Amino acid sequence: MISSAKSVVGKLTLVAVFMFGFGYLLVPLYEVFCDITGLRFTQDANEELVAQEIIEDTTRLVTVEFDASLNQSMPWEVKPAVTRMQVHPGRVYTTNYIAKNKTQSAMVGQAVPSITPFVANKHLVKTECFCFENQPIEAGQQVEMPLSFMVNPKLPKDVKVVTLSYTFFDITQSAEINNFDSNESVLAFN
Repeated sequence: MISSAKSVVGKLTLVAVFMFGFGYLLVPLYEVFCDITGLRFTQDANEELVAQEIIEDTTRLVTVEFDASLNQSMPWEVKPAVTRMQVHPGRVYTTNYIAKNKTQSAMVGQAVPSITPFVANKHLVKTECFCFENQPIEAGQQVEMPLSFMVNPKLPKDVKVVTLSYTFFDITQSAEINNFDSNESVLAFN
């Protein structure tokens, strides 16, 4: 009986040590995950840019490509107003995406951004973006959705092309069930 109790205590001690170690490693593991995937769910990159003075680099041009795709269940038509722009790092540019609700009923959509190459993720700063809010569009309505962005001059010099892609999701049911207004994002990606 005593050896059985010692065995249980030993196993519980190992579990406790493992749990402590796992909790201790979560922050470094999250950092590695963010570096590998390019996803970061904090606003640190934008706050860092606000804190410093950005000087436009007129000696350099970067091509920014724009793309849009739809989730399988999204019956909209979405396209960028322009598919590519040549930009000087450090300068804010504005463009639009055009979305049309091709259904007979009002819908709410949410855009989730993706930036490639991954190294450019922290250097393409969106100052105004339709992806920050839900996009309610009436039946048959077409809208222009503004996007203002800047490429940080700290983007590595070997990166000549950056692609900004949006995937649009139908969140109509989630928005209705949760009673979100158009300024709240149902999805966690901004």
